[in-house]
Amino acid sequence: MTWDQYGFQIPQTTSGYAPKGEEKVCPFNIEPDQDVRTEDEIANIFLSDAHNYDKKIGRYINTYVGFSKKYRMTSSSGGIATYVSSQLIQMGVVDAVAMVHESEDHLNRFEFKFVSNPEDVTNGSKTKYYPVTYAEILQKIRVFPGKVAISGVGCFIKSIRLLQYYDPIFRDKIKFTIGIICGGIKSSFFSDYLAQKAGCKGDYKQPEFRVKNNNGNALDYSYSCIDTITNEKHLLRMRSVGDMWGTGFFKANACDFCDDVTTELADISLGDAWLPEYQNDDRGQNVIVVRSEIAEQIIRTGLTSDELNVKELSLDRFLRSQRGSFNHRHKGLKFRINNATRKGLSIPPKRHDNATINLLFKNVQRKRLQTKSKSLSIWKATRNADIFDRKSKKYLIALKISTEMYHIDRLVPQLIRKGKTMISRFKKHTFHG
Repeated sequence: MTWDQYGFQIPQTTSGYAPKGEEKVCPFNIEPDQDVRTEDEIANIFLSDAHNYDKKIGRYINTYVGFSKKYRMTSSSGGIATYVSSQLIQMGVVDAVAMVHESEDHLNRFEFKFVSNPEDVTNGSKTKYYPVTYAEILQKIRVFPGKVAISGVGCFIKSIRLLQYYDPIFRDKIKFTIGIICGGIKSSFFSDYLAQKAGCKGDYKQPEFRVKNNNGNALDYSYSCIDTITNEKHLLRMRSVGDMWGTGFFKANACDFCDDVTTELADISLGDAWLPEYQNDDRGQNVIVVRSEIAEQIIRTGLTSDELNVKELSLDRFLRSQRGSFNHRHKGLKFRINNATRKGLSIPPKRHDNATINLLFKNVQRKRLQTKSKSLSIWKATRNADIFDRKSKKYLIALKISTEMYHIDRLVPQLIRKGKTMISRFKKHTFHG
């Protein structure tokens, strides 16, 4: 794996390389075998315990919301991923968990490492919005003298399932997968930009992407890093740089062709509880999708032992917690596929590629594609946060205008329906009076 010009890790073939079917485990393989054509077929193979099904989140046993009492404050959100990792080792389900840690290799910054002591799982906690690769850890798993669990976002876990399907060694070795609900993979440019905005004018180390501010709002978190020259720690309130997710800033192109919002192929999927009743808790809470009996047992045991503060969450409320991602990734997918195929690109089979959208939402999609593309090209050319802000401003304004027009268009019919309901109630009240 090598770094490309836009800050992403990509495979590079060596001289004399001859394909041996490696493309079959790529999550974006454009010609997959029928038995593993999409996430739905793969889930039927690996998640037979999950008898419930919803077209937006795939197969599942139950959905929850809550947090780990022990690991919450040392995690990005509710600490459930850290708790599950610890329990897997303590229960003897696995001998080690492959988690993302800071790397001694400055070029990569982060890498997957084994954790075999339950007390060390906090070293791999907290979300890292930075490119990583399975390349080295998979070679280590192959020869590891025991069973392992591994974490990852949707496309990463899909690649693990495909690898397990084609290679029995990995089906035997990897006994549990922890899925992180993903809003899109960020380029290394994202961290470089934030580090400059925070005050690190040169090189930096120990970037941390979800620093809790303890101010009563889970959305108001910070980014931090340490200047390698002065050894001074710098902090940046993420609200000061605006919405880095809805704009698509520094996002991988493949993410616009992923329809797996909830990491559907993991034993357990975890995300932030972006719901009004939980957003005011700055300590963080997780939404949880359980997809295997082992995962269900861990959650239920945590409730019995009082180590978890978790309750069942209705499917409707869970879907609402990730509504923005569903709206973009599913509803806008057909438009993005049509746009790509007109340019001669090949797209893998998708399940949510039939939605019809109006002109206003199509324009939102165009502007998001533009801001994503421009963010990468502008930073590549400038590597300067001030110049970047100035050059990207017009694209952000265009996206904001398009988004507001779309929201107004959606709001008008709702107001009309609400007005008709109020008039109807008024007439009934007047008549009976």
